[in-house]
Amino acid sequence: MKRPTFFHGVVVAAVFAFFASAVIATLTPFVGFLHVIRLVIPALGLAYLLYLFSSSKERVGRVATLSLWSALAAVTWWVAPPLPLYLLIHVGAMWLVRSLYFYSGVLPALMDLGLSVLSITAAVWAITQTGSVFLATWSFFLVQALFVAIPPAMQRKTGPARNTLIENETFERARRQADQALTQLFSQ
Repeated sequence: MKRPTFFHGVVVAAVFAFFASAVIATLTPFVGFLHVIRLVIPALGLAYLLYLFSSSKERVGRVATLSLWSALAAVTWWVAPPLPLYLLIHVGAMWLVRSLYFYSGVLPALMDLGLSVLSITAAVWAITQTGSVFLATWSFFLVQALFVAIPPAMQRKTGPARNTLIENETFERARRQADQALTQLFSQ
């Protein structure tokens, strides 16, 4: 599949926000908000991970990435750090996977890290202003959808290209001389 578009990300954000708000509204009366949110965060992380896999051209390492992410999610759930740290761990894992599968340089990955921080900020702002899980989740994934604007690689502009034809002629001359020398050595 080709690289996803921003519109793709908007649709994914809406679907994830609907899922999160529906699950939280349904299960909170039975088990409490904190227990539900600790299940919804990794569920959304897994769904987003699968979305990234389906959008990436890179095919290598998917099983290993999914296994490591699952182990991280299980250990994080078992250790049960405070909720902000729990959220940061999952966002960091999402950032790492996206950096590995969509970028080929440090600068784009750092730009994506900034985008992840901005998305957390947007989600916190939305939840504090409205109290809506739907808007907080939608804001988070809407900002995450902007990753398509980050170029996959940042390349420096190089100086004028050297004349490769002259370099190839020099190489070919040296190769022919080496072949002649080897032929003389083995024919004697």
